[in-house]
Amino acid sequence: MASTKNLNNYISQIESYIPKYEYINPKVSKSSVGWHLDHSLKVINSVIDTLEKSNPEEYKNNFSFLGKVFFTLGFFPRGKAKAPKYVLPPEHITKKDLLAQLESTKTNIDVIEKLDNNAYFKHPLFGHINTKRVNRFLMLHTNHHLKIIRDILK
Repeated sequence: MASTKNLNNYISQIESYIPKYEYINPKVSKSSVGWHLDHSLKVINSVIDTLEKSNPEEYKNNFSFLGKVFFTLGFFPRGKAKAPKYVLPPEHITKKDLLAQLESTKTNIDVIEKLDNNAYFKHPLFGHINTKRVNRFLMLHTNHHLKIIRDILK
């Protein structure tokens, strides 16, 4: 199973952008830096929570062709997917909320390495993503939003 070391690097980058959470650049994204930070943290935390609650015996290796393509390419295209409601940031994002989520994330990612290999979550486009693939997914997703943040701040 992949180590969470690289994911921790992305978490550190998220932390470094929190002071700039209010920045907006409509030419890059209609959402603020804070929106991308909040969304990224919500995705990491909700994925780990779902993995913990999953029943590994119900895991099906139904990883989609699209998932295999994006995992192989190593990126997600911009503006193509719509985030599920439960990982959408609130209308008003605060630094305090971002910091609280960040602390949860730092604790949660340590859980990944302790989970059954077939703990999983169901992705709307990619199918079941198990523990073996979850670090790759979280890194690709987080990096996708970090790239947008860097472009907003240019």
